[in-house]
Amino acid sequence: VGVRPSNSSLSATKARHKASSSSTLLNVTPARNSDSSTGSNVNPSDIPRSPQTPSNSLPSPPGIPLGKDGSPLPKLKPLHWDKVKAAPDRSMVWDKLRSSSFELDEETIESLFGYNIQNPIKNDETKSKTTPPSKHVLEPKRLQNITILLKALNVTPEQAYNALMKAGNGLVLQQLEALVKMVPTKEEEAKLYSYNGDINELGYAEKFIKALLSIPFAFLRAEAMLFRETFEDEVIHLKNSFSMLEEACKELRSSRLFLKLLEAVLKTGNRMNVGTIRGGATAFKLDTLLKLADVKGTDGKTTLLHFVVQEIIRSEGIRVSDTDTSTGRMNESNKSQTAEEKEEDYKRRGLDLVSGLSTELYHVKKTATIDLDVLATSVSNLSNGKDKLKNLVMEELSRDEKNENFIRSMNSFLDYAENNIKELQEDEHRVLLHVREIAEYFHGDVSKLEEANPLGIFLVVRDFLGMLDHVCKELRNSKTPSSPSPLAPFL
Repeated sequence: VGVRPSNSSLSATKARHKASSSSTLLNVTPARNSDSSTGSNVNPSDIPRSPQTPSNSLPSPPGIPLGKDGSPLPKLKPLHWDKVKAAPDRSMVWDKLRSSSFELDEETIESLFGYNIQNPIKNDETKSKTTPPSKHVLEPKRLQNITILLKALNVTPEQAYNALMKAGNGLVLQQLEALVKMVPTKEEEAKLYSYNGDINELGYAEKFIKALLSIPFAFLRAEAMLFRETFEDEVIHLKNSFSMLEEACKELRSSRLFLKLLEAVLKTGNRMNVGTIRGGATAFKLDTLLKLADVKGTDGKTTLLHFVVQEIIRSEGIRVSDTDTSTGRMNESNKSQTAEEKEEDYKRRGLDLVSGLSTELYHVKKTATIDLDVLATSVSNLSNGKDKLKNLVMEELSRDEKNENFIRSMNSFLDYAENNIKELQEDEHRVLLHVREIAEYFHGDVSKLEEANPLGIFLVVRDFLGMLDHVCKELRNSKTPSSPSPLAPFL
């Protein structure tokens, strides 16, 4: 006998069902040892069947709309609208609609918008078929949640039984997530175990859970199947993240233009700090790059970042031009340029190079979005999940030969999982070493603060590249007259 959910529960059903489809990554709920108290002598025929609609409905009086099963459709609240008449002489959007392309959920719409009236056709047979359950073992709110999850699960008890016993492919990710969320508390298990009344007097949700509890370690099996279902995506995500970190380390080490920029900032800073305790520096912390825009010139507009970028642009333009000259790739038109035209050409070519630094350091910017602690936790969770699955298969289920299908299916997965987790742990160790080496490469001895935030350098570089892109865009859109002295705005 099915339990008709309330209006609020049906709304929650649709909201949760939509939310469950966007989930990407799942931390598997820890197993409950209380599953171990279940027996293994289960007959599939004893599992409660899904409620079936009676097929021998009585004929309805003429004029009453009938449903697909021949029973009268209940009257619903009206929707007041203005109907549009068909126009045979023109094509309309309504002509493109097909009656078979969309079907209503009759049960839901009747529950939400039906009138609370009695069916005019009354007899002893229909009364016996529509009698609601008279007993509930679980709390109403918990029962409501399980009913919602059963709608998302959308399988018969027989299908759930076969999937859990054989660890087959009968349940997809969203269904396994719903099943794992149904795991009862020890108190709820005790209530369902101790119920000795008529099983038909329980609600469908309670009968469903009671049937699952008759399967040895039912919900631990569900967790194991969910772990297997999400394992591959999690491994791919972690490997991609570790690969991105390695590429980011290589980019920072090998970028000639970024090194040129650091050189320009170091020389500019030392010139600015002549005669002070800050002068004569041989290196600086990379977060200095973010402070360049805070130093404004006497004109109130030009910042130290503008100056550094303009100097690098000119320097890179001259370098490229000299390279073309030495290799004989200079055009005839370039040879006849005036000094002013050459200067503009230097700036144009240099700007193209400098504005491309963000592209050159692509993985550095992407790495700034990674949380190393989350990656380490994910690797640890995979290892713990594998160990828990191994214990379930090797210890708990191995005592009963009826679990042979489940064990055989999971053993092949365990071999695959162990190899992948071992590779991930090696990748994690190697990448963490590279990240530390990058911090030491730019900052020397790593401070405790940097140890707590090992990707801090990547965050700084990402933010600086955003500032650099903004300045390059400004320079491309405006022609700044050259000043007699590059440092004139700061004197």
